[in-house]
Amino acid sequence: MTAIEEHDWGPFGRPLFEDPSVRALKRVGVLDVGSNSVRLVVFDGAARSPAYFYNEKILCGLGAGLSETGRLNPKGRARALAAIKRFRLLAEGMDLPPLSAVATAAVRDAEDGPEFRAEVERATGIRLYVIDGEEEARLSAQGVLLGWPGANGLMCDMGGSSMELAEVSDGKVGTRISSGLGPLKLADIKGGKAGLKAYIRETMEELAGQIATRPKRLYLVGGSWRAIARLDMHRRGYPLHVLHEYRMTPKGLAATLAWIDSVDLDEVRQHTGTSATRMALVPIAAQVLKRLVRTFQPREIAVSSYGIREGLLYEQMPEQLRRRDPLIEACRFAEKKDARMPGFGKGLFEFIQPLYKSARPERLRLVRAACLLHDVSWRAHPDYRHEVTFESATRANLGGLTHQERVFLGMALFHRYKNNRDGSRFEDIFSILPEAEHAKAEVLGKAMRFGAMFAVDAPHKQAALTWRPKRRELHLKVKPRAADLFGEVARVRLDSLAQALDATTVVKIAGQS
Repeated sequence: MTAIEEHDWGPFGRPLFEDPSVRALKRVGVLDVGSNSVRLVVFDGAARSPAYFYNEKILCGLGAGLSETGRLNPKGRARALAAIKRFRLLAEGMDLPPLSAVATAAVRDAEDGPEFRAEVERATGIRLYVIDGEEEARLSAQGVLLGWPGANGLMCDMGGSSMELAEVSDGKVGTRISSGLGPLKLADIKGGKAGLKAYIRETMEELAGQIATRPKRLYLVGGSWRAIARLDMHRRGYPLHVLHEYRMTPKGLAATLAWIDSVDLDEVRQHTGTSATRMALVPIAAQVLKRLVRTFQPREIAVSSYGIREGLLYEQMPEQLRRRDPLIEACRFAEKKDARMPGFGKGLFEFIQPLYKSARPERLRLVRAACLLHDVSWRAHPDYRHEVTFESATRANLGGLTHQERVFLGMALFHRYKNNRDGSRFEDIFSILPEAEHAKAEVLGKAMRFGAMFAVDAPHKQAALTWRPKRRELHLKVKPRAADLFGEVARVRLDSLAQALDATTVVKIAGQS
């Protein structure tokens, strides 16, 4: 590989996605040595929306005390090395290609950072690539783009010893800057609470001078932000505990930050699954977030579970792969892996598409996703398939999907297997979706339920639906060769769909008078 080719592929000198034919199945390991944690993530599955084959984090505190000593925390350094040794053995056991390994602020800033890197390479053979603050911001922002191709706003990544900001829009990363607003570094600021607040305010004003934007949306990346989001969920009694794409308003977040300042966090953390080490950083992180929102005044705050590690994958994706919809790619992969008849989802979508002639693109992608997923839970017990499909859709690691869209998708799949929701144990989660959308999800589910009756072949080749909304008429035309497929059960399912549409049915079997 030439020097130019190495540069084109970033710091690792090799492509993660070398061949289009293997992109969907490529397994890639990423080692992230941060100021607070060391993490190994192994991505598997659809390359555009990778699944987490393995994900382990150890809170080492490499950057604790760095501001005072200028050196890595000795205990943290020992723990980090032990973690990296473990991760190397795990990677070997998984038969992975060489790990892509990066180190951020603590190793970057410490005077013994080069010594630690050399020690890691001697002990494990792993070469740590130390990236600067702007590069860290860029990669984290690309992680956001992996999950939200249409992301538009300001990304903020808080690590242990630094905080990065980057503008994202039109699938690209704009201005990016780094600061020392990490909780481990801030813990060493002199002057007590007043000194800390003053330092945060002054630093944030400097950042605002470099990024003069009032973003529509603020994307939060990093463990401290996720811990605060969990606390927000707990305070609100929010029923869907999925952090990715969890959204908060500035007003709601302000209420949570004030609440954090008034409660016993050691007691509360028992209800959120947050470690004591992480929770100890929350009060400082909360002060930073309060000033961040006050300074940049976003209209909405969204939590991203995707960051620097996902950004490394996005970095090496060909442009045509980046343009693909992460939700649809993940659903295609799930269908190929788990459905009884892979490929049927496409025909099912074409069959029910006449019901959505005037639908907006964002609705059509959910319809397409539902069709691809409609049969992936067929191995579940028949009495529980409706529950399994709902839980799978609402809790799956899917990118490009808001919480309301998750619930819509889950509710549609619920109705793929069950006519009504009476007495469902998911009522609290259903409430996330506006009431007006409930009936639309039911229609989609019952349309898929009916279309599945023509599963001998692609349904759109056996019969055709026509929807006349002004007349409230649902027409079905069945081809002669498929007449016997339209039996009693199919008739019942068609009537159920028509009832959901508040329509009458008109059925014609070609060749019959």
